[in-house]
Amino acid sequence: MNFLAAYIMKGRMQAMIVASSLALLSLVLPPASIVSSASVALVTLRRGGYEGFYVLICACLSAALLGFFLFGSFQFALLYGLMLWLPIWFISIVLRRNKHLSVAIEIAVIIGIIAVIGFYVYVSDPALMWQAVLEGMVKPMLANDSDMPVDDIKQSIQIFSHYMTGGITAGAIYGLLFGLFLARMWQAALYNPGGFREEYLTLKVRPKVALVSVFVLMMAWFMSGDIAEIFWNITIIFIVLYTFIGTAILHAAFSTLKMKRFLVPMLYVTLIMIPHAIAVVIIVGITDVWVDLRSKFSNKVRTE
Repeated sequence: MNFLAAYIMKGRMQAMIVASSLALLSLVLPPASIVSSASVALVTLRRGGYEGFYVLICACLSAALLGFFLFGSFQFALLYGLMLWLPIWFISIVLRRNKHLSVAIEIAVIIGIIAVIGFYVYVSDPALMWQAVLEGMVKPMLANDSDMPVDDIKQSIQIFSHYMTGGITAGAIYGLLFGLFLARMWQAALYNPGGFREEYLTLKVRPKVALVSVFVLMMAWFMSGDIAEIFWNITIIFIVLYTFIGTAILHAAFSTLKMKRFLVPMLYVTLIMIPHAIAVVIIVGITDVWVDLRSKFSNKVRTE
């Protein structure tokens, strides 16, 4: 996809066209939103916040215009563009100035935490709202299949509704960071070959951030009621952080082995095909804060 990155960097118009058109395409094909946000991030990372904001605003206006002709309304496309591009534009500025990918991930997590807290402030009973949404989604399936265990499904909906806020926010943060990673990869491919790999494989969680995540988990465990529910949803956001860190550590570890050409791709295939494997990745990410697994793998390679 380097050809697309090169096209985006040709000028403002090209970046705006890619961002706005792919944003609308993402309404039908959700992964397109990652490439759309990456186009804004790439311009911001390379040319600065002002240039990235210019492209962002022009892309929003373009998306609104396309939305008006396609759907008869410009408000939704405009708001969707702002929600899609503003967070990644801000994080790209942070990454451009700080130059540490780990800090950018932490900022994304903070945005997610603010979003969760803000949602609980804005909505009086989020669990009840999500329960109504989930029941509306499964109602057609229950009507078409009378053999489905209705009571078990309703019980599952009641349980999941308490954690949907954190789950959906975490999904949005994953998409945001995938877009940022793609933009950083494009930037390295065009201007600093090999730079992204080195940056990615050295991802770490700072001890202070780890202590905050432990505090959040303890509060979720020992508190009760709405307070516990909020902290459990925030805990889900921290899972995003440890997923990226753990994956980077395992990638770095497998890269030191003789079968790295097979093991590294298998790592990502496993995470896609077997989502439960993410639990192992999260444990690795958490453990590394206290044990520094990456250095142990490096030391083992040197002694062999």
